Amino acid sequence: MSRAININAPQDHVIALCAKRKVPISAIESLPSGGTRVVMNNADDTAIVAKAYGSKVITGIAPRTPTRMGRM
Repeated sequence: MSRAININAPQDHVIALCAKRKVPISAIESLPSGGTRVVMNNADDTAIVAKAYGSKVITGIAPRTPTRMGRM
């Protein structure tokens, strides 16, 4: 399992759930679709969050917003 997971939930909800379950977040960003992409420190933590969200986990590819501009 990857350390990254896409969830159909707002960013503040994901942060609260991770804090409640004592799962540290490595990186987090909002998705253009309204969901959240979150990266944990290890796959075990990712599994904990995936189990908590169940059917709200986005499967497949979720479009992301570019965070850096390419070379000009």
